[in-house]
Amino acid sequence: MPRRRMTVTPADYGFEIVEDRAAYKGFAKVHEFHLTHKRYDGTMSPTITRECFASGDAVVVLPYDAVRDEVLMVEQFRAGPLPRKDNPWVIETVAGRIEPGETAEDVAIREAVEEANCHVSDLRKVGEMYNSPGIFAEYCTLFVGRADLTGLGGIHGLDGEDEDIKAMVCSFEEAYAGLTDGRLRSAPSFVLLQWLALHRQELRKDWS
Repeated sequence: MPRRRMTVTPADYGFEIVEDRAAYKGFAKVHEFHLTHKRYDGTMSPTITRECFASGDAVVVLPYDAVRDEVLMVEQFRAGPLPRKDNPWVIETVAGRIEPGETAEDVAIREAVEEANCHVSDLRKVGEMYNSPGIFAEYCTLFVGRADLTGLGGIHGLDGEDEDIKAMVCSFEEAYAGLTDGRLRSAPSFVLLQWLALHRQELRKDWS
């Protein structure tokens, strides 16, 4: 069987939203879309229903100390694992929502301070992506940021947002090992640590 070549740039083949109903609206919004879309054989699909969870765009940043070859991770309670009856305390990277008037860079700097009392600079943009486009509208911008992690750690977070966040500094090797031993279960952490593995020597040269 001949190998199919991947289309590098996805096309917009055409779709029509028949109805966009707010199934739920709170901190986030759940859209219930009734829609049709063009299929690969050129015909239009019947009207189908798809739910989509929308909570705004986000920024994720991994603080990296190139001198000490250490990264900063955070741990906090997350509701996502609850339906699977999984452990809701998740080790992940610093993250937050983009507020009106903020740039992605603004958020990376602000959230690092709020969640870990960490000051990041020289932000290297890793990419932009949907975490799970089958059901979530969340669009994330990912950074690795230069930081001095000397003496950092402890409990942080904003009382007004009921945050209870533990910041932890560890070696790059220990954090990277978490990708395979089950300690890290957050998708952005995988992306950022894999990117850092590829660019680590370059950053150690530039940031040391």
